[in-house]
Amino acid sequence: MPAKTNTATGPSKKFLGFFNRRERWGLSRRGWLILAVTLLALACLAILKIQPFLAVTSKVHGQFLVVEGWVPPETLKYAVAEFKAGDYQKILTSGCVVRGHLDSDVKITYADWAASDLRKNGMPEALIQSIPCWEERRDRTYSSALAVKTWLAEQHISVKSINVMTLGAHARRSRLLYQEAFGGSVQVGIIAIPDPDYDAKHWWSYSEGVRNVLSESIAYIYAKFFFWPSSQS
Repeated sequence: MPAKTNTATGPSKKFLGFFNRRERWGLSRRGWLILAVTLLALACLAILKIQPFLAVTSKVHGQFLVVEGWVPPETLKYAVAEFKAGDYQKILTSGCVVRGHLDSDVKITYADWAASDLRKNGMPEALIQSIPCWEERRDRTYSSALAVKTWLAEQHISVKSINVMTLGAHARRSRLLYQEAFGGSVQVGIIAIPDPDYDAKHWWSYSEGVRNVLSESIAYIYAKFFFWPSSQS
């Protein structure tokens, strides 16, 4: 009887029962070129669109203007102008404990700093309300939003809409976290103040712009998909 020969048919060959040899599809030079051009186009589109996406302005007819107190003092002129142009009852300054303050025994909040700077910008004391948040480490924007919500409840103020003003690329995340804090009971608008550290239209040309936009992109993805609000509300 003749010995059996190990022949293989079809696209696969077996070697000693341990390995397979199979045909596979791969990109040609033209395919790699098209893929590279497509990825480059997507990267350019992301560069052009990501900053405007994050630095969103979408106002509502707000009863109160909430200013995140950590914004640079020189940008508070935008808050004063917005208050005068709108039909607001008060400016509410929000913000948690200032990190790295020289006097560690005295807790100072960004809310208090912003309220002081607004007074220096000519806002009457009676139209400013500082709402400090005593969180020092994590979820500071969300904790600040909860502090605003708590203050409104303690004052027995029935509020249907607010506008939140913050700095540049932080805007979309601020609106998301304020919406989470208020639980849909209040309509939240958002106003993005221009960041004085870089030109928003050419943010990739500035080290500050690259750091800010990339960090805010990551932070927004976290807030959108991985952040679970605490039970305190």
